[in-house]
Amino acid sequence: MAVPQLVVHRDKELMAEAAAARLITRIVDAQSARGSASVVLTGGRNGNQLLSAIAGSPARDAVDWSRLDLWWGDERYLPAGHPDRNATQAVAELLEKVPVDPSRVHEMPSSDGPDGEDVESAAERYAEELAKAARPDDHGRVPTFDVLLLGVGPDTHVASLFPEHPGVRETERTVVGVRGAPKPPPVRVSLTLPAIRAAREVWLLAAGEDKAEAVALALSGPGEVQAPASGARGRARTLWLLDRAAAAKIPPQLYPPASA
Repeated sequence: MAVPQLVVHRDKELMAEAAAARLITRIVDAQSARGSASVVLTGGRNGNQLLSAIAGSPARDAVDWSRLDLWWGDERYLPAGHPDRNATQAVAELLEKVPVDPSRVHEMPSSDGPDGEDVESAAERYAEELAKAARPDDHGRVPTFDVLLLGVGPDTHVASLFPEHPGVRETERTVVGVRGAPKPPPVRVSLTLPAIRAAREVWLLAAGEDKAEAVALALSGPGEVQAPASGARGRARTLWLLDRAAAAKIPPQLYPPASA
């Protein structure tokens, strides 16, 4: 697993613009090397700001959107099209503005889908979809995502893996149903750490003073059960994209910064 690298930007706006440029480049490189690319999206304010920055970038036209697979790291288990769903927000911020192939946009199940209120069955359904997309040379039962994006919560949660919750302890399944999440809505679907760690690159996004303690804690090496963000690592690279406010409490000797 890759040692975490840090990139600290002046403010959240610059962070979003720089992350958008970085992600566009990474997608284009992957498509050039292998013909297609695979990205796992995240919701929340930083994830949505990143998508908005991509939509506003002239460089977005360098991406062949028809050869991009899009997945989600987690989802609120709500009806399809609900404004609080990460997928609904992604459509509004970016996906309705670019020529994506609908068959390659892999939304997580919704509560008005075939599984009804059974979020565990919904999680199994998404796990099956991931497994079908995995190739023989991939690492396990999920595709080897080129980039997997994660927002970091003030409590160090990533995706819908919360401190001390059962999902963060999962070592076998790739997707789990989450009940009783401390952040509403309480019912969710989430990738697990084994699925996250299959990605070539994992990028963790955090901006704002309210994220400073979580960032410092996660980078200080606690166990992933106490600080789930500390367990999110890529096979080739783990990149923390921060603004100055979120990075304010990191001991300067803890990690060398990466180039922006």
